[in-house]
Amino acid sequence: MKLNELTIIEANRGLRKKEFSSVELAKACLDRIKKTDSEIKSFITLTPDLAIRQAEEADKKIASQKNGNNFLLGIPCSIKDVILTKNILTTAASKILNNYIPPYDATLITKLKKAGMVMLGKVNCDAFAHGSSTENSDFFTTHNPWDLERAPGGSSGGSASSVAASQCFYSIGTDTGGSIRQPAAFCGMVGLKPTYGRVSRYGLVSMTSSTDCPSVMAKNVKDAAIILKEMAGKDERDSTTSDKKVDDYADLLDSYNVNGVKIGAPKEYFIKELNNDVGDSVKNAIKKLEELGAEIIDISLPHTKYAVPAYYIITPSEVSSNLSRFDGIRFGYSEAREKNSKAKNLLDIYFKSKGKGFGSEAKRRIMLGTYALSSGYYDAYYLQAQKVRTLIKKDFENAFQKVDIIITPTSPTVAFKIGEHSDNLLEMYLEDIFLSAVSLAGLPAVSVPCGFAKPKNGDKEMPIGMQIIGKPFDEKSVLGIANVYERNTGWSKRKPGIF
Repeated sequence: MKLNELTIIEANRGLRKKEFSSVELAKACLDRIKKTDSEIKSFITLTPDLAIRQAEEADKKIASQKNGNNFLLGIPCSIKDVILTKNILTTAASKILNNYIPPYDATLITKLKKAGMVMLGKVNCDAFAHGSSTENSDFFTTHNPWDLERAPGGSSGGSASSVAASQCFYSIGTDTGGSIRQPAAFCGMVGLKPTYGRVSRYGLVSMTSSTDCPSVMAKNVKDAAIILKEMAGKDERDSTTSDKKVDDYADLLDSYNVNGVKIGAPKEYFIKELNNDVGDSVKNAIKKLEELGAEIIDISLPHTKYAVPAYYIITPSEVSSNLSRFDGIRFGYSEAREKNSKAKNLLDIYFKSKGKGFGSEAKRRIMLGTYALSSGYYDAYYLQAQKVRTLIKKDFENAFQKVDIIITPTSPTVAFKIGEHSDNLLEMYLEDIFLSAVSLAGLPAVSVPCGFAKPKNGDKEMPIGMQIIGKPFDEKSVLGIANVYERNTGWSKRKPGIF
């Protein structure tokens, strides 16, 4: 196996045994990026010099044996371009931020640096994280390593493709309404969304502040558990973070037992719109867990059908507020500011900055959100959506009185072709049909590979994802179930063979 194809556990073991160095790991990943990224297009910004410097520092710490039991020391990763990195270009995949160099790190970056991360660069996403395919990036569309004609999912498409193509060992993205779980399913990776408040949002380019969640893309469950431990915890700069104890998730996996665990299968998630192969794979995965000792219980989450409509009122409303800071004065092209200095109003700067302002999806969400929040419509739309959100949350609370874990499909289909949904925005928004309710309720969830299927319009087998949902701050059970399933199947070991 090539160095860049190792897992975090395997790479850490090799580093400790002096079988190779962190610099060699970084160079293996950089070589892989050079070989493959002209076709995959994961990275917006590469930082090879920084990666080598960080790898050299990691090798010194490993040699001096001062690293303790730090699994991430010297392990190369990628970072979604909505996460602030000090002195490194951060664009949110939008040309309005094409020259923005943050003066500080996001809290999670500070924590990962302390853990010894080696950052290879910033990866592509839908601009401002608005989308489910990475086709809304202002720079380029990222391609799925399993089939270059297909989307990697979104908005964290660059995170998924970079890990799936072994360009890095793991990636940090964000999940607001499914943006780490859906691309994980499309690319055959493990995508972990922690509980809202488990990881600090300080230093994110905000999208929907009440659901934004820094999240993990990894090659397997144990790697995801290792990364979460380093990221999680209270942050005084983010009042929504919790001071609940951060578990040593990876250690807990080894002792987790599925016997007697009550798993809920909600009928609302196995609907006619669900692809047959996807549905069968998830049902087979549930049966596998039953064979291993879990108890399967049929449950109902009756307000599920309202999750997407509620999400697409709440999200544009918060987007319209969060994006108001990008007014052509504080961020963006200097020449755009100069040319628009005599603009009659802010809309001229927003929408007419010679193509360097907001893209069509951002404009759409700004206008929808502003409308929903406007006088005379606030009660009818935004307030009503928040009431529905409360009902969705109560559905989960009621279900978790009967079960320990809930399992659903991650996405209703396998990865679709690039451009397939371009003319039908409703179809694109419905990609979140199994994901947005979890986000609205603030729950932890992970997508794990559970099978493969050939789409109707293609001949290459594509990955299928299963979503495992847990109680608030019960990441250890979510990861525990996922690890038991992964250990007893071989889906996560399959890799794209196109390069």
